[in-house]
Amino acid sequence: MAASLPRMTPQQSRAWLALISTAELLPAALDAQLQRDASLTHYEFMLLSVLQRTGAMRLSDLAAATNATLPRASKVVSRLQQRGLVQREESEHDRRSILLELTRQGRRQLVLATPDHFDTVHRLVLDQLSPEQLDHLADALEPVLEALDPHQRFGVPGR
Repeated sequence: MAASLPRMTPQQSRAWLALISTAELLPAALDAQLQRDASLTHYEFMLLSVLQRTGAMRLSDLAAATNATLPRASKVVSRLQQRGLVQREESEHDRRSILLELTRQGRRQLVLATPDHFDTVHRLVLDQLSPEQLDHLADALEPVLEALDPHQRFGVPGR
């Protein structure tokens, strides 16, 4: 007897295709806008945003907070450092640790990039949904996020 293949109901298929298509298309649209208007990738914007919120942090913690591998985060930080947006400093508590933080220019770049980025987020997502739909979206995605990020590395609390 052959093992049965997992299947989706039409409802599950519709929801899954909407979610996965959004997950594929939205980052590319955000990336294109940020590159065009601020000369930043979406990942660079996220990385700068995390540093702005948290202050100085170790590279390994920054990689975890942005869901990146250590090599990817290191490469991007080096690029941002060359552009004068991020600096590395020795930790006062542990001389073996290097801490990363935004420079004044990095803060300025982030502040200048944010309004156009938020406009894009509104145009593509938030303004497409009613307040009730936004609540339903958050209610639907929070349990998924909790399963994907149980330690809340992204700092987004569940319910």
